[in-house]
Amino acid sequence: MVDALNAWWAQQLVLCDWAFTPHPLSVDTKAAEQRLLQLGITSRNELAEQLFHALGSSAGHADLLLGALEWTALAGAAGWLDTKQANTWAHHVIRRIATDYGDLRAWLSDLRRVLGAKGWEMGADDRFIDACQALSTLESEGEGITWALLEETLAQLPAPAALWPEVAQAQAWRLCALFRPVISYPAGHADWPDASQWLERIWQINDREQLLEVALWLSAQGERQRWDIEARELLTMDNAQRIAWQHDSIQDSPYAGVLNAFVSQGEPLEWAAWDWLRLVEIAWAGACCGWLSQAEADDLACHAADLVSHRYHDWRAILKAYMRGQSLFEGVDRRNMTPNAHHVLLINASHSPWRLAPANLLDDTTRKASQQRIRQWRNTPHHWLLAMAGVREPDVMLRQYDPAAPVAEERRADAALYLQESLGLHADEGPQVMARYWLPAQAHHLNQLAADAVHGVLPPSQTLFGQPTTDELKQRNAVKGVSRHAATIHMAEKFAFYLHMALDSGLFEREPLLAYASSLRSCLCRFYPSPKRLLEAWFAWESCLPEPEHASLINEIAWHLEDPGSLFYWLDWRPDAWCEPGGRPTLTHFTAMSLVGPLNSAVWSEPQPESPRECADIREWVESHYHLTNATDMQEFLTFMLEAGDRQEYQINYAPYTLNPERLEAEIAILESGDCTEEERHHLLRLRRVQSNEDHCNDVDMAAWDIAQLVDLAIAARQLGWLESEAFADVLDRAYQLAADHYAGWQEYAAGMYAGFSFFMGETPERESFLAGFRQSMVAWVCGAPILSGPWASLDFPGNKPRHFAPLHIDTLPGDQRTLH
Repeated sequence: MVDALNAWWAQQLVLCDWAFTPHPLSVDTKAAEQRLLQLGITSRNELAEQLFHALGSSAGHADLLLGALEWTALAGAAGWLDTKQANTWAHHVIRRIATDYGDLRAWLSDLRRVLGAKGWEMGADDRFIDACQALSTLESEGEGITWALLEETLAQLPAPAALWPEVAQAQAWRLCALFRPVISYPAGHADWPDASQWLERIWQINDREQLLEVALWLSAQGERQRWDIEARELLTMDNAQRIAWQHDSIQDSPYAGVLNAFVSQGEPLEWAAWDWLRLVEIAWAGACCGWLSQAEADDLACHAADLVSHRYHDWRAILKAYMRGQSLFEGVDRRNMTPNAHHVLLINASHSPWRLAPANLLDDTTRKASQQRIRQWRNTPHHWLLAMAGVREPDVMLRQYDPAAPVAEERRADAALYLQESLGLHADEGPQVMARYWLPAQAHHLNQLAADAVHGVLPPSQTLFGQPTTDELKQRNAVKGVSRHAATIHMAEKFAFYLHMALDSGLFEREPLLAYASSLRSCLCRFYPSPKRLLEAWFAWESCLPEPEHASLINEIAWHLEDPGSLFYWLDWRPDAWCEPGGRPTLTHFTAMSLVGPLNSAVWSEPQPESPRECADIREWVESHYHLTNATDMQEFLTFMLEAGDRQEYQINYAPYTLNPERLEAEIAILESGDCTEEERHHLLRLRRVQSNEDHCNDVDMAAWDIAQLVDLAIAARQLGWLESEAFADVLDRAYQLAADHYAGWQEYAAGMYAGFSFFMGETPERESFLAGFRQSMVAWVCGAPILSGPWASLDFPGNKPRHFAPLHIDTLPGDQRTLH
């Protein structure tokens, strides 16, 4: 029966000016290929498109059906299709002819009509008429394969085999049918001979590395991220604001008008298919030109199919999303344009490669193989930095194939400048300096405040020095809503960004920086069991703690949460052995370091010896304020501060006057009557403060002033290398105990520190402004508003019984007996 079908097929080729031949595939290979080129079919991709459209042509296009018989025979003879594929296509075409026409006469008559309307060239007309006559004669004489025999054969044959490749790895390539139907698998040069030229012309891709960079970018970000985020922002605007945005954006964003129209008219804001279908196309091009192995290309196509399955339930939704993306890309609203004939066929034709539902393109084996390779391409700690830095700097998503590849000199210089101007980081400090930006105590502080808030325990909202603003209190109280999210990400994402910039700057050795990145991955995998949990935590804390000096990252984080292609979902998510990029102080030592209060900025990690440059600045401060020039002097002074300090001077030289006001008044009068030395002038000012009990200096214990200075100097000594780790810890322990001996809580400690600051301040025109600033800082530290001013609100005062609630997660400092580590 198959022989009868092939014989009828061969008979019809006479109409294409072929000689009678016993088999349609018997033409010489070279001659067949040459004939295809003469017909304008230069590749297997073009062949597939021509056959697809011919088989799907409307009634009355007999010429296309005849052409399909010839193209199939030539492709089979030329080796573009194997024999089975060629026979399958011919079987489908022949069934279509037999369905459309009742007999040979009707078939030939329609061919004459169509070809006559086209105006065949002289000579060819005669040969075609002769061929029609010859077939009619055979039919009338009952020779060859008559129409009746053809219909009988077709009735007895089973339905023709599937037209498109059916191996599991090839199913994802059905996505490519929008551009070029994949008719044969695996890919070869014949499918797309000029694939490399196309990649260079359309994508500016010139090699394998660039191709993979673009492919991974399309999957993880593409054009859609910018459109998604801007659409989200437009949804929050009124009509006037949208028009103003469009006017301001149109020069840099030609799509602004189309996007505004989509948002204003309620169009579904979905266009990810624009990226994912183009990913399949460039993967196919890569396979055809040999820049990708077939397995690599398959896995990229399967990855696209995997992503598509997360977003779309049918092909119509995919096509509409793609068309929206094309509209935005071109800046032309294509919604009301005449439907593309190719698109109509893909959606409606019974022989369309899109008859297989998108959800069925992958089986478990191909999906897992694809996911494994995609993760292998993104399995370095450096990719973690890209993912996190990419939220602030989306352009880094173009570097996924090889994050360690050298960056352009301009980029390197920009990164170095950022480190120097924003962080004060210089090349001579060495990579170990990065540890200073790992702030586990800050995460502990945030987690503790959130845990307390959810139990209804909030820091005080009123102090002796005033109260925070309404907005500051509102922000502080908002931590109640984020208690279930570990706050590690709030400081870790900044650490990742700094580390990313350090790598780009080229100022430091790479291996130690990558070791930090590996530790960062381990730490984040420990605190967050999945990418979704990490992003949810980041979103929650970003919502709770916006940074006024930077644009909010809320929309960017939300995008990564919602997009299945986001790099976060394709990282190597494994904790390895527990480690983190920097030291984690004990809770007691963190509390002791926090005794420095507003005298310095909040200390969120244990200090480490600094670089010579930083040490020069610290030494200058120590010498100018305390006249300390070496480690011995420092250690002696720290001992003095522990045992006596400024509080002893007050007790000896000023406290007695509080018992004898007449003597105090006389002493002031004597000093005022004569010329004072600088030292006497300071003494006079302090006597006046005792007389007026300024800032309650006579009523409160001013030991806090000594303790704060002690901790401040100990930190400086550690940074200068004048104190080793154990000696520094000893000073902290003694400071902790001293505070516990003198005070009952942070409010009392704050009053003592402020009184000491005020009492021992030298004569200066800026006194009132200094005091006002110190009072404002005291309010912030005591109330925890702004929330990162200082950690007093989250810490039990030295010597007090624990009063804080344990957080719901393990991101706390060791030494908290309520949490297992």
